[in-house]
This record gives sequence, C-alpha cells and structure tokens, in this order.
Amino acid sequence: MDQKKPNPIDVYVGSRIRLRRTMLKMSQETLGENLGITFQQVQKYEKGTNRVGASRLQHISTILNVPVAFFFEDGPASHAAGDNRSQVREDDAVTRFVGSREGIEFNLAFQRVGNPKLRQNILQLVKSLSRGPDATDTKSDDPRAAG
Repeated sequence: MDQKKPNPIDVYVGSRIRLRRTMLKMSQETLGENLGITFQQVQKYEKGTNRVGASRLQHISTILNVPVAFFFEDGPASHAAGDNRSQVREDDAVTRFVGSREGIEFNLAFQRVGNPKLRQNILQLVKSLSRGPDATDTKSDDPRAAG
C-alpha cells in the first residue's frame, strides 16, 4: 500500500508549532488539553501527518501567543520559484535543528551568554567540532590557540 507523503507546508507548519510549544516548555499533552484534543493528535499535527485547519491554527496561535503568520514565516511557499533546492534543504536542516530539543536548549543557553567575545569563542568551538574527529589534529583558525 502506497502511503501519501505529507505536504511540505503541513510539515513546516507542524514543525513551527513544535518549535513554539517547546520554546514555551509546554508539553504536547498541555497543548492538546487547551485545544480539546489528545496529545496524539498534537503529534500528528507536528509531524505534518494531519493538516491543521484554519480555525484550529488560529486557536493554536492564541494558546502559543504568536500570530498565525508565525507558522508560515520562511516556509516552503515563501521561496521563489527558481532553482533553489540546495537553499531549501539547508533551510529545512536549520528548521529541524532549531525545532529540536537540543537546538532550543542550545539557543536559549547561547542567548544567556552576555560576553560577546565568549559567544564568539563558543561559535568557533562548535565550528571546530563540526569538522570531525580530525579537527584536533589540524591547525586552528585562531593563531592564539597554538601552544
């Protein structure tokens, strides 16, 4: 049996619901209770498996304290009709990360770092770690790191 893939816009809207809910440290169960639905239904919305109707989306925006437009900002429909597939894939990866538990925790913690120089050092650390296991064997981008 061939299952139909969710529409990319439904998946994107669902990821934005999850992002905002997680930012507020709200459980799926709590959101579901406020909407009068089960947490399983919230899961289906967040995965894009089930489409969110207009009135339900308006209710969700009220509960999550964001305008309805929040759920569509920088979404698939907002990209120009040109050949920008690589940019869309990169945007999707960023959206998935920012919407993940680790992404939200990282962003919230990073924002609390008040020292701009320390923030820059953290960014350089993450960049060097992202280069893989050989990163420690290569020359640093920062000449001050030699020693």
